Amino acid sequence: MASTTALFTGLSGILANSKMLDIIGNNIANVNTQGFKTNRLTFAPTFSRTLGIGTAPSNQSGGANPSQIGLGVNVAGTQRNMGNGAVTVTGVKTDLAIEGQGVFIVSSGANQFYTRNGSFQLNSLNELTSLSGARVQGYGVDSQFNIQTGALTDLTIPVGSLTIAEATRNVTFSGNLNASGDVGTVGTLIDFDPLQALGAAVPPPSNPPFADSTTRLVDLDDGSGNPMFVSGQSLRLSGAEKGGATLPDATLAVDNTTTIADFLAFLEQSLGIDTSVPGQPGGVSIDPVTGVITIEGNMGDANDLTVSTSDLSILDSSGAVLSQPFTTTKTGLAAGESVRTSFLVFDSLGTPLQVDLTMVLESTSSTGTTWRYYVESQDNVGGDIRVATGTMDFGTDGRVSSIAQFAIQIDRTDTGAQSPLSMNLSFDSNGNSVTAFSDTNTELAAVFQDGSPIGTLVEFNIGEDGIVVGAFSNGLIRNLGQVAMATFTNPAGLVDAGNQLFAIGPNSGSPVIATPLTFGAGRIISSALELSNVDLSAEFINLILASTGYSASTRIITTANELMQQLLLIGR
Repeated sequence: MASTTALFTGLSGILANSKMLDIIGNNIANVNTQGFKTNRLTFAPTFSRTLGIGTAPSNQSGGANPSQIGLGVNVAGTQRNMGNGAVTVTGVKTDLAIEGQGVFIVSSGANQFYTRNGSFQLNSLNELTSLSGARVQGYGVDSQFNIQTGALTDLTIPVGSLTIAEATRNVTFSGNLNASGDVGTVGTLIDFDPLQALGAAVPPPSNPPFADSTTRLVDLDDGSGNPMFVSGQSLRLSGAEKGGATLPDATLAVDNTTTIADFLAFLEQSLGIDTSVPGQPGGVSIDPVTGVITIEGNMGDANDLTVSTSDLSILDSSGAVLSQPFTTTKTGLAAGESVRTSFLVFDSLGTPLQVDLTMVLESTSSTGTTWRYYVESQDNVGGDIRVATGTMDFGTDGRVSSIAQFAIQIDRTDTGAQSPLSMNLSFDSNGNSVTAFSDTNTELAAVFQDGSPIGTLVEFNIGEDGIVVGAFSNGLIRNLGQVAMATFTNPAGLVDAGNQLFAIGPNSGSPVIATPLTFGAGRIISSALELSNVDLSAEFINLILASTGYSASTRIITTANELMQQLLLIGR
């Protein structure tokens, strides 16, 4: 008698193999889908009809096996192959491939997903996103561009819009100071013609009519019995030179309280004459007996000053030049082995500042040489170009025997930049050094400084550790962020959410958030994509097997149907 069970058994084979065809078709269709992971279908027999469970061996019988008839096939489940696919180079910097077991983390709305497809792009907000718009997650940076691991954030790469500047913190010098040169002993001497006060000067000078330090500028006699200055005017120093270089212009406002002492301090600040070292030449003074102002510069020929009569002018309130009130005469030259070098540094806003460093041979002894440094900057706020002075010792081997660096500070008050600008000047660092050997001349130059002007992000690259490194137009290289990754105990347990995205499944385990190269996440290959791991040859073999199984199942139904037809004919 024909069996209806065979009909259902054949039908189960058709259904199971049709599902296998669905899986194979999906695999083949996605053979060119980046990051696609192939699936396979597994079969299992359904319950069997038991005719007998068998008997155990005995003295009378050798035993019998169970007697069971299967009731067809069932789909046991699908298995996703999470193995790596081949990697192909694309040349697109936002394309990323993973070589390892990790997955990218993306955010879509309030939901977090995972993907192996690294076809990313930058949106209008400079955010790194998937092609479907999900934002790539990673770690940001602090104000000093240090990676801040912890909370995930949307990765941004603001090419063309991010600008930075960096204040100078270190300057390194190289060169040789001529140890056999002349020791500095004298500075420049410049005398002014005697100054006389008006008869009505208040307060009166100590030796009338010659002016002294307490005499007001408005009480100076111009030589014809009239005041040399009027309140509201100003005195400008322009064109003065130091060591052959022109000093910046400086202006002294004149009112009814401005005295000769104020004028002397103005000259010291504007000419950069350091008066802080006892016993060293340097200063501006007036002889109360003769009314003669004398400028004495610091020692060293690189500190030699030139102040001509035409360099000092009286300006009216509109800035027009009225006269040159003083006559100057240079009576002595500065002397001593020395060198003057200029270099640029940058404040926190990227503003370039000029700094001048002068080294003068101060003394020699049986233990080596001592050199005095003078640091000046025309960008020091307040008009005082003097920044610092001190000494540096060199041993008999020509090397620095004292501390090889010193700190300076430049006042940037009310400029909008961080103030003061502090930096270290180093004479022995990173293979560059200043020596003090005998030579025909002295040479000194700044060979390195770590500050920079304003720069715009023009380029970026993503390393195998996921760190996004940006290159700026000012030459700076800074971290912009880091791509984060996740690993799962059972990545095959992830649930396909469409668009190459996966969600956490009941059997996937919780994600371990990590950075590339840690926790088995693998490394990132930039400008490349992971291809599908579909094996076409294997899929074609499976396609033949599924087709054969499907056809064979239909034959079961056909045969059972024929037998049932014959059975019906017998009944007629």
